[in-house]
Amino acid sequence: MGLLTSLKSLFILQLLMGFVFVVSGLIINFIQLCTCVLWPFNKQLYRRINCRLSYSLWSQLVMLLEWWSGTDCTLYTDQATVDKFGKEHVIIILNHNYEIDFLCGWTMCERYGVLGSSKVLAKHELLKVPLIGWTWYFLEIVFCRRKWEEDRDTVFKGLSQLKDYPEFMWFLLYCEGTRFTEKKHEISMQVAESKGLPKLKYHLLPRTKGFTTTMQCLKGTVTAVYDVTLNFKDQQTPTLLGIVNGKKYKADLKITRYPVEEIPDDEKECANWLHKLYQEKDALQEHYHKEGSFPGPTIIPPRRPWTLLNFLFWATLLLSPLINFACGVAVSGSPLLIIGFLLFLTVASVAIRRLIGVTEVNKTGSSYGNPEAKKQN
Repeated sequence: MGLLTSLKSLFILQLLMGFVFVVSGLIINFIQLCTCVLWPFNKQLYRRINCRLSYSLWSQLVMLLEWWSGTDCTLYTDQATVDKFGKEHVIIILNHNYEIDFLCGWTMCERYGVLGSSKVLAKHELLKVPLIGWTWYFLEIVFCRRKWEEDRDTVFKGLSQLKDYPEFMWFLLYCEGTRFTEKKHEISMQVAESKGLPKLKYHLLPRTKGFTTTMQCLKGTVTAVYDVTLNFKDQQTPTLLGIVNGKKYKADLKITRYPVEEIPDDEKECANWLHKLYQEKDALQEHYHKEGSFPGPTIIPPRRPWTLLNFLFWATLLLSPLINFACGVAVSGSPLLIIGFLLFLTVASVAIRRLIGVTEVNKTGSSYGNPEAKKQN
């Protein structure tokens, strides 16, 4: 086990895995671009193809969590709720406290067959991130600048276009709008106090506009809202870099299903419902910090082999020519070729590190608390 742990931390192995992800992602993005010719003639075929192409890329990250790091994911919910997973259009409300919270969400999507069709209301800056933003663009992800005056038409149009989506989708909302930090929490609670709202200990005050708009636009399509509260055993602070290094974490997810019929249609009442939900989420986190677990029965969904097989396919396809080329460079003895290849490896490692940096708490750009930015809803 110690030898395996040492192998996982080897930079060369991590670099090769990163190479597979980046190059396969570029190939997938090119194929996605080619599928655009289908849109005017058969929109649903375009969507089904892009769901599978997106799965081929995102499942490589899920593979890191499930197979490389061996991270455990335990669900705290009832069997009746689990029986509906992957069989309906839903909105997911997830707390935004960790660098890999999205990855834990994707793992659940993969295990219940909706990874390729999963959606998110994403910040516009991510559209410019290679691979991630480009893949999301072809997947019809809704991007917003978090300024309602600018976002109104874009969000309404993007959400309305998803009403006839052919695959069951899980639409993820980070209602807090940004990842939790102590500084943001302090500012958020000042806003809560000014609005006469109960203070939260483990969450930021939810921004209600995105939720109420999504509910309004997807009415008749979405049948339920899944509230997901995530935490980790032993007060772990997981990072994507830790996952890449093969570190194992233990994730716990408390999931509660709310049929849309139980959620008010009126915008103000719907917003109040969301605030009440976050008070309940805060109580769940308080229980977890005291007891070390969430209340209720537990279910551990088995991991599927498809993420590993997909990665092995891309690794076999892409690493063979790379290794042959590297051997050729070494045998040639040409200083110019060797320097060029080393430069390529350096650029590749920097690019991969930049992609990882997108998830890091201390590097995620946010205007939260900026007096020039638009205030919270």
